[in-house]
Amino acid sequence: MTSTDAPAPHIRPGTVFTDTAGRTAQLHGIGIQRVDGRFYAWGEDKRAGSTFTAVACYSSPDLVSWTFEGNALEAGDGDLGADRVIERPKVLRRPDGRFVLFLHVDTADYAAARVGYAIADSPAGPFTYVGSERPLGNASRDIGVFQEGGVGYLLSEDRENGLHIYRLADDYLSVVAVVATTLKAGAAHGYESPALVRHEGRYYLFGSDLTGWSTNDNKVATASELGGPWSAWSDFAPPGSATFDSQVSAVIRLDDAGDDYLYIGDRWRREDLFASPAVWLPLRIGDGRAELRWEDQWRPVIGA
Repeated sequence: MTSTDAPAPHIRPGTVFTDTAGRTAQLHGIGIQRVDGRFYAWGEDKRAGSTFTAVACYSSPDLVSWTFEGNALEAGDGDLGADRVIERPKVLRRPDGRFVLFLHVDTADYAAARVGYAIADSPAGPFTYVGSERPLGNASRDIGVFQEGGVGYLLSEDRENGLHIYRLADDYLSVVAVVATTLKAGAAHGYESPALVRHEGRYYLFGSDLTGWSTNDNKVATASELGGPWSAWSDFAPPGSATFDSQVSAVIRLDDAGDDYLYIGDRWRREDLFASPAVWLPLRIGDGRAELRWEDQWRPVIGA
């Protein structure tokens, strides 16, 4: 990232990202989408540490230089109170053109375990909060989203029962069915912080083990159908690297015609969440495998 208005030359993984005004970018736990040729990202604003202040929105033409667009959602009352936890902001654009913001909504003791919904006419918002639910009665913590053929899906970690892939209602403001549930091999729980992409007819589901603020070797599973069967979970970064000391937050494709993706991870600093570094790295996907490689600095090549 850069501290000037000029385009940044490179991404430097493991550094604290700044926006074009030189401020520490609040791109934590982000969701990211390409909207009409420009990238938009929504992140957790950690000015207050772990409790809620806002969901920040940024935009970029190149995934390197990010402009702050304002707060897409700000603290209020109820679910959005300043004593609440709001994490993992993700956004999908509905077929009607409106934008839905998905949130992990919780209390400070993480007992609520709900998914929240907000809606806006533009990607930067402001979003209007609609409400929250436990999808189909299940606990919901770390979330991700996926969209295919106009159908929206919610990925949700339910510690008691596994990592669920849910189909959303037509308006994307509730969950209507479980498509699949995956578990960690030999464990009664699934993976958290999920991300899902489809490449050459195969689905790739990424997730992180349940180790709190500490990083771990994140995993990937694949399937030819969303409903499964899903493969065994396997490493996509060098074993023992703790995914280059990061936790997956999102995976996006860089080129519609190629195998190159962007891995977006967080390196959480529990004592200073506001300045937690970002780990953005090139990810190669193909032939049922995913491979993350380290680069000290790099610049994404973005296709159509």
